[in-house]
Amino acid sequence: MSEPCPPPSLSSASRSGLLAGLEGERFDLVVVGGGITGAGVARDGARRGLRVALVEGNDFAAGTSSRSSKLIHGGLRYLAMGDIGLVRETAPERRAVHQMAPHLAEPCWMVVPAGSRASLMKFRAGIGTYEKLGAVDDADRHLIWDRDALGECEPRLRRDEFPWACAYREYMTDDARLVLAVLRDAVAAGAQVAGRLPVVGVIWEGDRIGGVIATCEVTGERVEIRGGAVVNATGPWVEHLAGFEQKIAVNRLHPSKGIHVVVDAARLPVRNLMVVSTPDKRTIFLLPRGDTVAIGTTDTTYHGDQFLWPEIEPADVEYLLRPLERYFDVEPLGFDDVVAAWSGVRPLVAQKGKKAQEISRKEEVWVGTGGMITVAGGKLTGFRIMAMTVLDFVADRLGLRLGPSPGPEPLPGGNLASNLDDHAASVATTTGVARPMADRLVRLYGDETSQVLARGSQPVVPGGRVATGEIEWAVMVDGALTLEDLIYRRTRAAWYTPAEREALLTPAAARMAELLGWNSTRTTQEIETVRTRFDHELQFKNYPEKS
Repeated sequence: MSEPCPPPSLSSASRSGLLAGLEGERFDLVVVGGGITGAGVARDGARRGLRVALVEGNDFAAGTSSRSSKLIHGGLRYLAMGDIGLVRETAPERRAVHQMAPHLAEPCWMVVPAGSRASLMKFRAGIGTYEKLGAVDDADRHLIWDRDALGECEPRLRRDEFPWACAYREYMTDDARLVLAVLRDAVAAGAQVAGRLPVVGVIWEGDRIGGVIATCEVTGERVEIRGGAVVNATGPWVEHLAGFEQKIAVNRLHPSKGIHVVVDAARLPVRNLMVVSTPDKRTIFLLPRGDTVAIGTTDTTYHGDQFLWPEIEPADVEYLLRPLERYFDVEPLGFDDVVAAWSGVRPLVAQKGKKAQEISRKEEVWVGTGGMITVAGGKLTGFRIMAMTVLDFVADRLGLRLGPSPGPEPLPGGNLASNLDDHAASVATTTGVARPMADRLVRLYGDETSQVLARGSQPVVPGGRVATGEIEWAVMVDGALTLEDLIYRRTRAAWYTPAEREALLTPAAARMAELLGWNSTRTTQEIETVRTRFDHELQFKNYPEKS
């Protein structure tokens, strides 16, 4: 019997060999940025036969692409803003992402509570239009829940205030793991990919940019990566990279900060995704996952410079917690109930006179004076469409006629023959792991769950949900180079299993030290770095709450 093919990997047996490979070839396309936009461009280019290199200055998905609301959605609220074109474009993409990665686009009911029949009819009309734009199947069309149905489906909702609700389909995702899956698919198609390789300059070939100069954070080596086209997909950092091409200020972005907080599900026992209104007439999501519920997001202009880990202010947290008192029959939630939190910066394309929450999420692509192609804006859901748009610019730059864009073929982990609950039940039966662990793993690794567990099926923390095999998989397949990579963007333990995240650090770091050759000093530093990160995200607790 032949050995199974190894999974496409973001890891390299030799870092120096990887860098030599990047420097020793002239690529058709060099992509800078390892978030969802850059990953999508790299996959599209490689699947269409281009020689592609992608470099990321930090970890893959380290920025905005790991800080979203974890939804594959068409943006119902953008329909209310009149941005019909964006909704028409992205709403159908929910189905495409589900086809590619059903474990990373799980259909769920999104519940919109209504305080009156008039509100219910208004919601129903908007959702009906949204479903038509998204070509939703009849079986997935919205439902109307009355007081009795809400008593069964959302018993803690205040039905005296909200006696009706409209429930429609949206899709839960794991944004960082979607990025990893897209990147691995690009690698499977021949792309060369490297993280921890920040760009420090560009290569000029006459009056055109013909590549980038990067410095490896792991080895300190300087690398020149040349290509016929260079794409700047660095999210909030696009203007920084564009500054190497044009010395004048670009100022095309309007950075927007989005905050989410996480509470124990026992304190906010919602059973479905939910939309609630805020006093300033915005809406926020409630996102149950496992034993936690995430609440978000804010949408405010960001004037700071901490694009990687923007500050979480006490006012942000209060903004998210206060509206819940009106909707749920629970004790009011406070700062002490928050067990984790995340923040990110959206790279919105500026629109004169508009606040962050009013700006379209439509992407924009432009070409600089040196021919560098820059893309900004856009939504997680529409990454394939953004990639197609960018590849049109790339083809023009290269003078090539490219074949069609790849369709929604399965990404690594996406070959599931059954729904997620059935697959999790099968995993639990065949491997002997506890069902809660199986449920969590299947929604991260899909049909590769058994391969992950083959590397170790015991919980890292007794009674916990993170398996020992995930550590080796993170390093050997998903390209993790630090403990932060593992905790925040591979296992997602920082935000999905916060009850065990502190206890994970020492045993996880010890195993990573074995795999990556860390000494005791480096191992201790890795643990302290993540502990500091935990403290930083909850530092708002050091301030008094408003009564």
